[in-house]
Amino acid sequence: MKNFPQHIALIPDGNRRWAKKNGVAVMLGHEKGSDAFEKILEKVLELKIPYLTFWGLSLDNVLKRQKKEIDYIYGIIERQFLKLIADERIHKNKVKVEVLGRWRELFPEKLKQVIQKSIDSTKGYDKNHLTFLLAYNGTDEMIECVKTIQKQSKKVDEKTIKENLWTRDLPGVDLIIRTGTEGDPHLSAGFMMWDAAYAQLYFTKTYFPAFTPKELEKSVMDYAERQRRKGA
Repeated sequence: MKNFPQHIALIPDGNRRWAKKNGVAVMLGHEKGSDAFEKILEKVLELKIPYLTFWGLSLDNVLKRQKKEIDYIYGIIERQFLKLIADERIHKNKVKVEVLGRWRELFPEKLKQVIQKSIDSTKGYDKNHLTFLLAYNGTDEMIECVKTIQKQSKKVDEKTIKENLWTRDLPGVDLIIRTGTEGDPHLSAGFMMWDAAYAQLYFTKTYFPAFTPKELEKSVMDYAERQRRKGA
């Protein structure tokens, strides 16, 4: 469809609240969130949306949550990337995997190696793009961008800023989907603040583990019916 978004950014909120609602351990909420992601990826490929950016773990999560929970999440992430390496869908659809954020500084060595293997195994692809934000914070990204430009002593304009963002190789975001909003629709930590300048927003009360491909498609159809003016 002509008005389908080309770049979706997904903020998958609500794993822990889903677990509490269903009377199960928090860790199971994260496991179910991982399962939901796999189904969402399948739908995105089916809809032929070339860019999906997924905020897998915030910088605040890494620095502020209990070590036991974060270590468990690291295990989930490792298994997820091992699956991606072997996933026929990734290679059939020429999906380039990229990971942005401070994961290289903060993640355990074994996990970093698995993530890097996933990146390396898809670096020659360019038909579709799957970007994970791990140990990511949008404000952090922008501060690093400014510091880099200062060191270069370059003129500050839109082109220079984009060239120095972690997301330099990504197009602007068309649609941001945030799950688990429960009546308080909001973004967090300057999420992709530069690339989301003209993004449309879709908020749902559905916790991410319960977020289905059907609702993903509903959000895309909702976007397709909107008129984007971009300030005009």
